[in-house]
Amino acid sequence: MEINWVIVSIVIICVLILIVFLIRKNQKDKKKYTHFLNNDYKKVDEKESDLNDDTY
Repeated sequence: MEINWVIVSIVIICVLILIVFLIRKNQKDKKKYTHFLNNDYKKVDEKESDLNDDTY
C-alpha cells in the first residue's frame, strides 16, 4: 500500500488554513470582548454609609 502524497498534502494544507482562520477569528473576538468589558458598563453610584449606620 502506497501513501498518496497528493491527498495527504491537501489535507495538511486545509488543516493549516483552518488553524490560521481560527487564530485570526479568536484575536478579533478577543479584541471585541476586551472593548466590551472596558467600555460597556453602567457605573453605579455608591452610597457612603456611616460607621454607626446599620446599612452596610
